[in-house]
Amino acid sequence: MNMKTYSLKKEDVIREWFVLDVTDKVLGRVATKIADRIRGKDKPTFTPHTDGGDYVIVVNAEKIRVTGSKFNDKKYYSHSLYPGGLKTQTFKELHEKNPEKIIEEAVKGMLPKNKLGKSMIKKLKVFRGPSHDHDSQQPTEWNLN
Repeated sequence: MNMKTYSLKKEDVIREWFVLDVTDKVLGRVATKIADRIRGKDKPTFTPHTDGGDYVIVVNAEKIRVTGSKFNDKKYYSHSLYPGGLKTQTFKELHEKNPEKIIEEAVKGMLPKNKLGKSMIKKLKVFRGPSHDHDSQQPTEWNLN
């Protein structure tokens, strides 16, 4: 019996929209699930070189949790590419100022580091609070349990 390996093409991708409430969820565990869904790894049609994933809307980003002492100790770095241009922020500072960025950074680190990954991260929409502006896409409620 000669079976051919199925390879997903760009035009065959069927994308869905999911809305995920991250209230009291642990950052890393949520980020892996989101990354898998954005990449399309949860689908039987998964192909590594094709962006076959779904859109994910994350709400209540400010209510995300971290375990241990990461709330005060975890650091986020950015560099201006000028000498001495390293900026450091703790999780606590970023959580107060821009909690959306915490989830975006965590998921981005779990996607491929190439053009494909750059196009995939655009399918993640993160919002502070329970409301989002993607009602017209009719997103499905996504429970992680």
